[in-house]
Amino acid sequence: MNRSAHYVGDNTFVVEGTATVPPGPGQVRIDVAYTGICGTDLHIAHGAMDQRVRVPAVIGHEMSGRIAEMGPGVEGHRVGDPVTVMPLDWCGGCAACRAGHTHICHRLTFIGIDSPGAMQRSWTVPARILVPLPEDLPLTHAALIEPTAVAVHDVRRSRLTAGEHAVVIGAGPVGLLIGTVARATGAEVTVLELDPRRRELATELGLHTVDPATVDVARHVHETTGGAGAAVVFEVSGSAAGVRTATDLLAARGRLVVVAIHPTPREVDLHRVFWRELEVIGVRVYERADYTEAVRLVHAGQVPAAQLITRIVPLAEVSEAFRALATGGEVKILVDCGGAT
Repeated sequence: MNRSAHYVGDNTFVVEGTATVPPGPGQVRIDVAYTGICGTDLHIAHGAMDQRVRVPAVIGHEMSGRIAEMGPGVEGHRVGDPVTVMPLDWCGGCAACRAGHTHICHRLTFIGIDSPGAMQRSWTVPARILVPLPEDLPLTHAALIEPTAVAVHDVRRSRLTAGEHAVVIGAGPVGLLIGTVARATGAEVTVLELDPRRRELATELGLHTVDPATVDVARHVHETTGGAGAAVVFEVSGSAAGVRTATDLLAARGRLVVVAIHPTPREVDLHRVFWRELEVIGVRVYERADYTEAVRLVHAGQVPAAQLITRIVPLAEVSEAFRALATGGEVKILVDCGGAT
């Protein structure tokens, strides 16, 4: 018997026994070890995505586990292999897919949002979305591969290179990961964050942090870069102030990377964009190459997974985990789904 956490609406989850789904052709069944809770999951729990998520829903897409069973036609994997998933299901026929941009397919299904996810003991998925893991990588750490792949994609799209200066606006989980991935490229990184707890963690991770409420950020970046400005600014805060600040900090031909989801239109200083020939770059999810690099960075310890995981809770306490994350005092909470070790 499987056990699953079902979002039933109004910030409520019900954990109950469900039937295990055997794998069909081209599918595998995974014993899920850990599932991370992300900002999108919080939006779902708060009802902000009820028009998209079919209730009752098993959500979750940041995960790790081991293959428990394989369906007909699955090759290149073995029962017992440690894996995570790249939770994207694209159509293959739209203009974006035909151009090779399957991750931004016009009809993309995000597994764990648009279809059943990983917050369960046993999960059956297409084998083609599997991402193999090193045997010696702890499955707790491996649950951070998906958000790390987000950061890798964002940094890769920014074209950030060693010696350049990058500013990260917002030190939530994704902002911290972008900061560590940017540092791994050899760039100099400044993180702007209002919350003292998040600033403290960013400092503990070895990132240079600034409180924008007490420091003239534009002057600070100007002085830090010898008057040039930042080569790249990652806007991760999702705030109107973050967008306004971003263009002020960029060097001539600097790149503004819009990471956060802005549900409402924001004011952007287009005169600054014109005057300094700035670029505005959108980023969304990831590609297979980003996962490969994310696995390498987490396995090598360049992404400090142990420091980012602030709590692990059993599946039965998933509601409490969502409430704790919503208070803002946690970075990454993992749900122990109990399916693998």
